[in-house]
Amino acid sequence: MLHGYNVIGAETSAAGTDVFQSFSTVEKNYLPERFHVATQQEVDHAIAKAVKAFAIFRNTTFVQRALFLETIAECILETGDSLLRRAHLETGLPLARLTGERDRTMNQLKLFAALLREGSWTDAVIDTALPERKPLPRSDLRRMLQPLGPVAVFAASNFPFAFSTAGGDTASALAAGCPVIVKAHSSHAGTNEFMARAIQKAAGQTGMPDGVFSSLNGGGATLGQTLAADPAIKAIGFTGSYRAGMSLFATATQKRETPIPVYAEMSSINPVVLLPGTLAARVQATAGSLAASITLGVGQFCTNPGLLFVIRDAATDSFLQALAAALQTAAPGIMLNTAICKSYYTDRTRLTGAAGVTLLTAGEDLSLEYKASPALLQVPAKAFREQPQLQDEVFGPCSLAVVCEDRAELEQTLDTLHGQLTGSLFGTATELSAYRSVAERLQQKVGRLIFNAVPTGVEVCHAMVHGGPFPATTDSRSTSVGTEAIRRFVRPVCYQDCPQELLPLYLQDTNEAGILRKVNGNYTREPIGSNQQ
Repeated sequence: MLHGYNVIGAETSAAGTDVFQSFSTVEKNYLPERFHVATQQEVDHAIAKAVKAFAIFRNTTFVQRALFLETIAECILETGDSLLRRAHLETGLPLARLTGERDRTMNQLKLFAALLREGSWTDAVIDTALPERKPLPRSDLRRMLQPLGPVAVFAASNFPFAFSTAGGDTASALAAGCPVIVKAHSSHAGTNEFMARAIQKAAGQTGMPDGVFSSLNGGGATLGQTLAADPAIKAIGFTGSYRAGMSLFATATQKRETPIPVYAEMSSINPVVLLPGTLAARVQATAGSLAASITLGVGQFCTNPGLLFVIRDAATDSFLQALAAALQTAAPGIMLNTAICKSYYTDRTRLTGAAGVTLLTAGEDLSLEYKASPALLQVPAKAFREQPQLQDEVFGPCSLAVVCEDRAELEQTLDTLHGQLTGSLFGTATELSAYRSVAERLQQKVGRLIFNAVPTGVEVCHAMVHGGPFPATTDSRSTSVGTEAIRRFVRPVCYQDCPQELLPLYLQDTNEAGILRKVNGNYTREPIGSNQQ
């Protein structure tokens, strides 16, 4: 049963009179539950609790945090089918997809738990004292990563589990030792409540401090701006639109007395480069795989291939015709919410009307049914270069093919690309070697370079980078997927000549946790001997 409350640490609260309802594109109506918008007093209360909790949570052991994350996963599973049914009504995503995403979210939590138990992520480095060194002695110096403080996380519309309340931003921040305050996405507020209560329950079961997690409801930008401006918030994790991401970025980095890092994933059209030899040999197969990728999840993936690069030759027209035909057979799908559906058709119309753009196929406008029909357009590379707005994201099952006259124009056009999450390159082994400069150009623009595969699908693992140069993200040095995401919410702290009893557990001589550390330039799990230098 849903209550529409805000979750503030161990409490629930509904102090305000302003309420909203989630609109279901499945039922084409508002769902009955009313969710209370957090008041300023409730926001302040959540922040105060987070600050108090941080003093305790930052000193918990990695094993304690791991148990917390593992228990969150268990509590999510305990919500059962009620969670899945609610998410389906609020997002239009099919139950099979949601089941897989729930499992991915739980496995993501467990992956961070395993990272914590192993311990070396903290980058513990020890240079022991050299009192006899000439001409000057060396102090004892020890360094490790320490949590930043309370983190504000903004839930995403397109991934109600994996990039929302208990998603990667929350999991990595909690793993780092940072309390989290989630701004629930108003489109799936019921789903958020189920997940928030699971985290609240896990915190209680594992003895985490009151305030280690809160979830607040709020429509519009007011709540988000309040969190971004509050001096107690030390970092932001965000997945959403360019406009909203940049608004938060401006507040957090320019309007505060003390700027903070904003890790915003915002806009990406994920270019796919199809080299001529491979394209000619696999016209139908390539068209089929790209059509499936363009329409996967109704095109509402951050890794949707919205841009295709081809070099004009005998196979180009055959490929584009085959791709258009494949898209025409794809069934329209229900979109996440009314705003996204409206934007899709508006942006698709704008793209269609740009100079030099030719419409190859587009299904009818089904916005009244909250469904998106696929579209494919093409444009000469010269016109693409002259109109930067052609790189604006059309969030949905739409792709633009850029036709280059030769390799030189392909390289010239790739140089004008904005930053992207991914870039894909299709070619034979011989072609890839011959087109090395194309791969190098693409690599400069993306966070993940993919060979002979479509970009949709992001593996949650240690090596994954889900980030990229601006405007894909506000910080290309980070990732929002995979275990490296934990580094967004920590900073290095060095301890000089610190007494053993004041050192963090993971820097003490005994190394009771048995983690891998770099001691005097060598990696070891061994304790430091009294005579070690």
